[in-house]
Amino acid sequence: MQFIKTLLSGDFLRRNKDVFDPVAGKLRVGIIGTGKIGADLLVKVLRSPWMECVVFVGRNLQSPGMRYAADLGVNVSDQGINAFFEPRNRCDIVFDATSAANHVEHAQIFDELGILAIDMTPSQIGECCVPALGMDEVLQNKNISMISCGGQSSIPVAYVLAKSLPGVNNIEVKSIVSANSIGPGTLANLDEYYHNTKAGLKKYTGLTDFDVELVVDDINLETRMITSVTAYGDFFDLGELDIQLDIMLRKIQQYVPGYKLDSSPVLVDDGIRIDLSVEGLGDYLPKYAGNLDIINCAAIAVAEHYAQALLVQQTKRPMVRHQGRLQLEF
Repeated sequence: MQFIKTLLSGDFLRRNKDVFDPVAGKLRVGIIGTGKIGADLLVKVLRSPWMECVVFVGRNLQSPGMRYAADLGVNVSDQGINAFFEPRNRCDIVFDATSAANHVEHAQIFDELGILAIDMTPSQIGECCVPALGMDEVLQNKNISMISCGGQSSIPVAYVLAKSLPGVNNIEVKSIVSANSIGPGTLANLDEYYHNTKAGLKKYTGLTDFDVELVVDDINLETRMITSVTAYGDFFDLGELDIQLDIMLRKIQQYVPGYKLDSSPVLVDDGIRIDLSVEGLGDYLPKYAGNLDIINCAAIAVAEHYAQALLVQQTKRPMVRHQGRLQLEF
């Protein structure tokens, strides 16, 4: 908590004026859904040089997430979706961390209000986006789906396998997560989770045959997210697979530093398996909750990409690459 309050202090802003340049401006962001995902997104938004959180929305002012946001001095509302009709809560971007059923209703409202909706739920409404594989979708659609935690962890590796090994005809994805880092919403929407993950895999690999499994570990409660991606098919030449995996790893680590490959490709039966794990940043969530952190980090990458594009348009300043990321030239 003290670290986060320091981020918001004037001393921190003055020490980091090269990052927090008020001339560049920030996009106005709202978060609806005050559970673990929403609260962790809040910390990440507050840290971003491109965004400011103007409202944190739920239904219960006494919930842990609401009290947490209020303690940070963030404007909170218990009016649900109605909060976004208030002029002071005007937003450019809203992260929807409620439920798939709620987002069906919310999506239409955000569209009417001209807000970019970043969907953290498996509602199957928005356009799928995995930042490491490009973000053209963000500037072409007003509703972006973050797919699922299993999708964000597995799809970049599946993409490399499918593109590097032309004989792949089936991909199997298995993710293991701690029972302490999975919410009731995900458990109640497992069918949607599987559907969204498969939809993302299909979009980025071009394949149609997938097996997706999510295992909840209720014994090792501090285990970090572990995902195995196995490709099956008729292939013999691994070629530059290791090189392409390393390139992809570097792209992902730009926005998910705790993402790593736990092994080189391993031959199994008629396939090739790659094991990976995700450790979180430890913002609001514990570090072992990598499954929640990876989807939040991906969502922040999407929002910052959108924010930078709009600010470039507004200020007419060119973008330059600094430490692997694009930023406005000052």
